[in-house]
Amino acid sequence: MAVELICLDADDTLWHNMRHFAETEEALVGLLAPFAEARVARATLESCEARNLRLYGYGAKGFTLSMIETAVELAGPTLPTELIARLLEAGRQLLAHPVELLDGIAETMAALAQRGRLVLVTKGDLLHQEAKLAASGLGAHFADVAIVSDKTPDTFRRIFDRHGVAPERAVMAGDSMRSDILPALEAGAWAAYIPQPLAWSHEAGRVPTDHPHFRQLERLGDLPGWIDAIGGTA
Repeated sequence: MAVELICLDADDTLWHNMRHFAETEEALVGLLAPFAEARVARATLESCEARNLRLYGYGAKGFTLSMIETAVELAGPTLPTELIARLLEAGRQLLAHPVELLDGIAETMAALAQRGRLVLVTKGDLLHQEAKLAASGLGAHFADVAIVSDKTPDTFRRIFDRHGVAPERAVMAGDSMRSDILPALEAGAWAAYIPQPLAWSHEAGRVPTDHPHFRQLERLGDLPGWIDAIGGTA
């Protein structure tokens, strides 16, 4: 039973993303040094992000608002307006950073396109994700693009239904256990986990090593070979 539909995450699966957030977080910690220790600033930011996800969703704009909220919480009434201006500028830079493909992505996309229809499944701000896809030069490879507020089993079921593909003929690949792997498996698909070192703790989850449809890969370039193996064993 060959794979017909190949779903791919975007950020840190096709192009670099979290390293830009990490650099911006370092800038925040430096700006807040007069008001809080680095560990306190990081912990406060993480709490703000988790609390604000349901309001702002994922992406650079929500992250910017969480940085400002962190600064207000830690500095209180002594917070300089200049610092808020610098955080807003850091957020604008985060939105404007260049799109840098991971190594070998162009060749991998060509190989994947020979094996099935490609669908981009990504979370984040609609305008920002659309801009990054356009800048990546990869848009022509995709038969469909789904920019969603969150990835759930129902998200994947709707995508499979839209393309008329049974779940067991679909595969999802990405760097988030919580968002890419577990919901795809629950929806009945195959799932390839490609971890990256700067993963956000919110995206962690139990690794389903005993699941027959799961595989951990070192890089996206290994996905075509695994898809070929699925076709020979499914």
